[in-house]
This record gives sequence, C-alpha cells and structure tokens, in this order.
Amino acid sequence: MSIYINDETIEKVRDSCDIVNIVSDYVPLRKTGSNYVGLCPFHNEKTPSFTVSETKRLYHCFGCGEGGDAVTFIMKMENLSFPEAIKFLADKLGIPIEENKKINNKYIDEKNKCYKINREAALFFLNNLNNNETALQYLKRRNINKKVIKQFGLGYSLNNWDSLYNYLREKGYTQEEIEKTGLIGKKKGDNGYYDKFRNRIMFPIIDTKSRVVGFGGRVLDNSMPKYLNSQDTIVFSKGNQLYGLNLLNKYSNRKRIVLVEGYMDVISLYNNGINYGVASLGTALTESQVKLIKRYGESIYICYDSDLAGINATTKAIQLFLKEGIDPKIIMLPSGKDPDDFIKEKGIEGFEKLFNEALTHIDFKVYINKQKYDLNKAEDKIKFTRGIAQIIKELKSPIEKDVYIDKISKETNISKEAIEKEVFGKIDKVPYSNTYKDKYAQKNKNIKDNISPVKPILPSAYLTAEIDLIKLMIYDKDYFELINQKISLEEIENYECREIGQLITEEYEKEDILNEISLYKKIREKPNMDIDILNSIFERKLNFLPESIRQIIDDLVNTIVYWKLENRRKKIIEEIQEIEKKKEKNEGDVERFKSLCIEITELDKELKTHQ
Repeated sequence: MSIYINDETIEKVRDSCDIVNIVSDYVPLRKTGSNYVGLCPFHNEKTPSFTVSETKRLYHCFGCGEGGDAVTFIMKMENLSFPEAIKFLADKLGIPIEENKKINNKYIDEKNKCYKINREAALFFLNNLNNNETALQYLKRRNINKKVIKQFGLGYSLNNWDSLYNYLREKGYTQEEIEKTGLIGKKKGDNGYYDKFRNRIMFPIIDTKSRVVGFGGRVLDNSMPKYLNSQDTIVFSKGNQLYGLNLLNKYSNRKRIVLVEGYMDVISLYNNGINYGVASLGTALTESQVKLIKRYGESIYICYDSDLAGINATTKAIQLFLKEGIDPKIIMLPSGKDPDDFIKEKGIEGFEKLFNEALTHIDFKVYINKQKYDLNKAEDKIKFTRGIAQIIKELKSPIEKDVYIDKISKETNISKEAIEKEVFGKIDKVPYSNTYKDKYAQKNKNIKDNISPVKPILPSAYLTAEIDLIKLMIYDKDYFELINQKISLEEIENYECREIGQLITEEYEKEDILNEISLYKKIREKPNMDIDILNSIFERKLNFLPESIRQIIDDLVNTIVYWKLENRRKKIIEEIQEIEKKKEKNEGDVERFKSLCIEITELDKELKTHQ
C-alpha cells in the first residue's frame, strides 16, 4: 500500500513552509531588499543569481532558470518524488502524516460532491440576479458594474424558503448531500428542509483553485442579520480563507495587499482598479489568515472602519501580524466612513493618498492614545506619556526608540530625558562613553580594583572588524541576527570577542534588549579575559547611518573572510617552501605540492572576489 496524503495536509505543509529557512539549510543566503540571494545549488556559478522571495514563497535562478516553491526545491535537492518531498517537509515541520493508509475514496467523493453542489448553487444565484431588477438596481446604486459582477460571480437568493433546495434536488443531489454544504437546514420536527440564504445578494467564496467553497449573503434592506455566512463544512473553514484571494492570486503583482472588513469593501476597491484587497469572512482575523496575507503581499495595509469596533479589530490584527514578523501599515479612514464610502466621495486618487499617509503600528497606537486624553491637561499629559513610554519600551530597535522618544517629546513638550527614564528605568540607555568603566565601578564597587586601566590599543583591521561586529550584536538584536546569518561564532578568532558573542547569544534567548552594564559584569567574571580588549569593545563608539548598516556588516564580514583566506594562503606558501627545500622528495611530497598549488590558485581567485 502506498502513502496517501490528502489535500488538506499538502496545503498545510505548503502554508507552514518558510522557504528562506528551507533553502538556507542548503544554500547560504543574504538579504538584498525584500529578497534573499545566494549561489545556485543547481549549477556552478561565482556570482549569485539564485533568488528566494519570502513573500511569494518562491525561488528562481536567473542563471539556469530553475525555480519553484519549497516542495519543488526539496524534490530537486533530495531527489524525491512529490509525496516523498511532502513527507520530508512534514517530518521537518512536525506535521503528522499517516503512512500505509488506503485512499479514503468516500471522503474524496464527499468533497468533490460538495464543490459541485456549491458551483451549481453559485450558477443558480447568478441566474437569479440577472432576472431580478431589484437586486440589480441595488448593485447599480453601489456602483458595481456588470464586469465586476461576473468576475466575483455575484448572485441573488430568491425571497422564498425552498427555491435552491428544489433546484438542487432536480439536479439529482440528495437532501443529505445538499445539507452537508450548509446551504439548507432541517425544519423543526424533521419536517423537510429550508434554504438558509433568502432575499440576499450572494457572494461566492472562491479558493485559489477556482473552487466555490462557501457563500456570504447580504440583505437588500436594513433587516438583521445584515450579513450571513456559510457554516464550516468539509471544504470550507472561515478561519483559513480570505475573500478576494482568488482574484488577487490571479491579477495582483503582490507588491501590496490591503485587508478590509467586508465583501463590499473588496469589491468596491476592485471596481476602482485596486485588485489587491482581501477580507476575513465574518470572524475576527486568524493566524492562518495572517499567514496567507504574508504569502501573497510584500507590503501589508490594514484598512478597517474607523468606528470603535474597527479600531479594536485593527489593534488585534496588528498583534497577529507582529507575531508573524510582519510590520503592517494602517490606513486611517475619516470617522463614519468605510472604504466603499470613501472612494465614492473622494475617488480612487483620494484613496491612493491614504497609502502615502498610512501609519506604522506605533504611530497608530500613539494616535489611539491621543484620542483618550486631553493633552492640554497636565494629568492627561502624564497618563498619555506614561502609556506611550510602555509602547516604546516594547520596540526592539534602539533607533526606533530614539525616534519616538524625540517625537513624543516635541508633541508634549516633556523633556527627552524624562521620557527616557520612563522607558528605560534607572539603567543608562547608551553606556558607550569613555566613562563606561566608572559607571560600571559605581554599580560594582567591590570589583573596582580588578578593572585594568584603559591602554592605547591599535588593533589589526581583523581584530577591529571582530570588535565592531560584537559591538553591533550588543547594540541591537536585529543586527545580532543579521550577523549570525553571515558568520558563526566559531569563525571569530579573538577569545574575548568569541566569549562575549556566546554570552550575547544566551542573553538574547531571554531578553530582546541587552543591559550592557550587566553584560560587562558577567564577561568580567569569566577567567583569562584581556581587560584591554574588553574595554575597547564596551567603550567603542558606533558612528553609522541606519540605512547603511547592512553594507557595514557585509564589509566587516568581508574583512574577516579576506584575512582568513590571506592567512591560509601564507601557510600554504610556507608549506610549499618547506617541500621545495627538501633535497629528496618522495611521491607523497610531489602529490602534496600539486595539491597545494591547486589550492593556492583557488584561493587567489577567491581573494579577488573579496578585495
């Protein structure tokens, strides 16, 4: 019996794959812009032409043309069939797959039958719409043209209790099969069935494989509930689908994706040329939906209504995105407006301006807090500033902290020093000055005598590069993670730098921000530390522009790599000279000599790439 892997498991494996992590197990990658690049594993090359897109979840080599997703990559790298690659990745991701399981034909048949019934229902609703002037006039008033009606497959459910039920029965489907789609329900006392959707504009929910998986329905008047959604079925799970994703997948360039609240918002955007809108399906945003959004868009925007419910939903959505490593932008609509209303009033040009004015998640939180307080009152100003300080404290980047501390200081006329104390507590924020040892000694008088005085140090370019990398690691966790992608601690030659690097790694597993004074104390307690080097690290000032940090790290790593190559070259030359000095050379010496000559030729080529 062969392994059977159902569609849900395959989709789960694909959705769970982080293609950058998968590929990184085989190919060293470095980030350039929104993508990652490296040397292609499928053909020999010296200049990287192999690109991995984290958002699109695809790889492509511009040299040899190979490309695909994580599954394709594993198939090629491990020489596996498709099911074997799925199993390989499932094992890696901890997703269970039952082996030696016979294909469940009944389950597959039920799913296929469900898709067919949904499709028939969608056609039925579409035909109803084309023959119902009231429903057509409703869409016309909402400025939805016929082309968009067709693209979204919009329809209308008749205002009676059993029209869909009778239509599907005439098509040959049993009442049990129809009931499993959630389109009909049993009457009380098991006295027949009734249509769940009646007198509503119908929105088929279509997956990225163009299958109708469920429906949403909106009333034409002010009756309640305003919207009605399909129940979860064998082919539909609200928390795992997004409305409009099928068209985004087909037409969008995936540069942007904007999350809105409802069906009409997506359609209104599309109707005005914005083909990258999606909406959750009548429930709060879920982690699965966030992962889908991450997969289909590079820049993520949230555009919910500006009422209290919309603000609360935006706040929750932000937390889900941040948890997934996404920094979303928030589009703020005027009070009482949804995207559809705004576009009708201001046009698409006005809506486009909102993208340029979109807030970061921090700016959004600042904005929300401002609404709570009257900053002209001293008491409210204190509460506001303390609340914002807690938000700033959560930021990982010291640069971001500085920017927002400065911004809040200017807006409230409260000194930066006061806000810094609120954010950082009693610990000095940036202990980088030449009086660093004095600060440390004041907090640790009992070991003051053990600190050696600072001596003039003129380290080599190599040691300077290692010191700067360690300093960057201490400065920011993001820099630490970036450096770790390019060089391992084992490659650090200096003992003190290597020991500090190990301690930094341990500390970042517990905290996102390092206390340098505490770090200095811990490293001083380790044996055989060169105090001069320690002080040169902790007292070193960093003068760089944030936008150039990646290039700085690349240059520092390149310096280390170049030195290692040059050092290896010197050792090879010394060994060659030793062999040449021998008056009598055996066969082993001759072979070793040839091997060393080949190696030094390769080293010379590699050294040129690092000059």
